[in-house]
Amino acid sequence: MSRPTVRAALTALLGTLVAATAVVVAAPSGSAAAAPTRIMALGDSITGSPGCWRATLWNRLQSTGYTNIDMVGTLPAQGCGVAHDGDNEGHGGFLATNIANQNQLVGWLSATLPDVVLMHLGTNDVWSNLPSTQILTAFGKLVDQMRASNPAMKILVAKIIPMNPSSCAECAARVVSFNNAIPAWAAGKTTAQSPITVVDQWTGFNTATDTYDGVHPNAAGDQKMSDRWYPALTAALSGVTPSNPPSPSASPSPSAPPSPSVSPSPSRPPSPSPSGNTGKSCAVTYVVVGQWPGGFQGELRVVNNGTVPISGWSVRFTFPNGQVISQSWNGQVTQTGSTVTTLNVSWNGSLAPGAGTAAGFLASWTGANGTPVPVCTAL
Repeated sequence: MSRPTVRAALTALLGTLVAATAVVVAAPSGSAAAAPTRIMALGDSITGSPGCWRATLWNRLQSTGYTNIDMVGTLPAQGCGVAHDGDNEGHGGFLATNIANQNQLVGWLSATLPDVVLMHLGTNDVWSNLPSTQILTAFGKLVDQMRASNPAMKILVAKIIPMNPSSCAECAARVVSFNNAIPAWAAGKTTAQSPITVVDQWTGFNTATDTYDGVHPNAAGDQKMSDRWYPALTAALSGVTPSNPPSPSASPSPSAPPSPSVSPSPSRPPSPSPSGNTGKSCAVTYVVVGQWPGGFQGELRVVNNGTVPISGWSVRFTFPNGQVISQSWNGQVTQTGSTVTTLNVSWNGSLAPGAGTAAGFLASWTGANGTPVPVCTAL
């Protein structure tokens, strides 16, 4: 073969090798799996105790093809009796104003790094008769903190579900007033890089039929909340910003009180259940979520720490200073003297190993508010 022919052949072979190498190098970048979108549900007990609308929403997302998602939060799932990604930031009794003033969100964001935030917050602020302007100022600070964590954060803010407790005749109107102020606040705070979408959870929600205690959603309420979050969230996941809804003007539907609170302070480490049921065991932590002169909010955090599923649980303790429970939720509470017994309700009794739930209460105290030693029994 002549030299020009050999040179031409080598040149052609070299070109082929370069092209093949380019294909091999480029291929991984096209086939690399995208990181899951991290979604934080931020709120109070409506979101986290147990907040089973999150389970309903997650399963609907999975069944409709939105599988590359990761629900994030520093709090674990609270039962709900259905498999789901339950990480969340639903802190029972918390006020938006306290979260903002105490910069609590900053730590939650740094620990979880969300891309999308669903925020149903403000119920306890309204219950505490804080003006809408003060609550929305707190919302603004929270949004600023979200954007400091992720400049492209997509934020979904709820018009909160209604309430109209018998002990607060003004609360129903306060919710309407607060909700009506949200769209204008959102319009002034939204940006192209980090859009704010208002999700109307108020319209069509009836506390007489959609809650089990007048404030926390039952199965019907969970379904309604999930249905309202779904289109806005899927639009955010698809890169579309839906238009914000108009303000509601209908009369408020009845509800029941949430719980006022301040910063949480854990009280007792988990107490295991007594032996007896082979493989069945549960532990409980008694927590003072918030305290004020003459009253406080408590929570019993129950976990199945056994090796087999349990179908129910019971927590028993004795108050050391004569405290008296006046209201409870997520548990069947009876008090005789200083002795308190709390049984699971229908939806939070079945717990797989490692799963947990919580029951809350309001109580009064005089002189001292000592911490009892609770005992959990797995049923």
